[in-house]
Amino acid sequence: MDLNLKDKIVIVTGGAKGIGLGICKVLASEGAIPIIVGRANDDNLMAVKEIEAEGGRAFSVVAELIHPEACKIAVEQVIALFGRIDGLVNNAGVNDGVGLENGDYDKFMASIHKNLLHYYLMAQYALPELKKTKGAIVNIGSKTADTGQGNTSAYAASNGGRNALTREWAVELLQYRIRVNSVIVAECYTPLYETWIKSLENSEQKLKEITKKIPLENRMTTTEEIANMVVFLLSEKSSHTTGQLIYVDGGYTHLDRAL
Repeated sequence: MDLNLKDKIVIVTGGAKGIGLGICKVLASEGAIPIIVGRANDDNLMAVKEIEAEGGRAFSVVAELIHPEACKIAVEQVIALFGRIDGLVNNAGVNDGVGLENGDYDKFMASIHKNLLHYYLMAQYALPELKKTKGAIVNIGSKTADTGQGNTSAYAASNGGRNALTREWAVELLQYRIRVNSVIVAECYTPLYETWIKSLENSEQKLKEITKKIPLENRMTTTEEIANMVVFLLSEKSSHTTGQLIYVDGGYTHLDRAL
């Protein structure tokens, strides 16, 4: 299916690895130009080279998004380079294990900056351009906002905030025909996930236990499967879809685990 995304400029935060890289690759395969916004120049450039080797186009903007000013500068750089923004994918973040019993104020607030605040700021700074192009916003969220996980209060709160902002922005931006949706992730095998699973005792057995609980095919969701939905939501083919939380998780969040 041609999604009519050729030459569209789409910002993807955290686009150098994992789900973000998967999104950038699918965007590039559709002829769009993903702008990878991330803190590590080497990682960004490696991702750009990987996309170019597959015949696509991509560009890098280096920014540490926990700093509000960096969000503003990143968007300004994209506008200076391309003169437009057609879409925004808020993806950057990390499940950093800031819990209730063993957390504290400083760690909690640092995690909110790392996982939620830049979603708001990137959307706010990109909004004037998105109004011109009638672009779309897709927020990446996590099932932790629905299910909890344990010892991850800040990340769960951030994802609850992402869900709420998705609905709130969808309402506020109706007048500009800007659509806003979320793709919710459960068990997706990324480099960060691999690092986490390998940190556990009996990691291979733990991975088998997790995948056994994923109803559809008892396997992890791939980054490409997440990306396919994100890119569809960015495209005009989803022209009457807004304010939705779409779970691409093999039924993990909502289907009976006894399956």
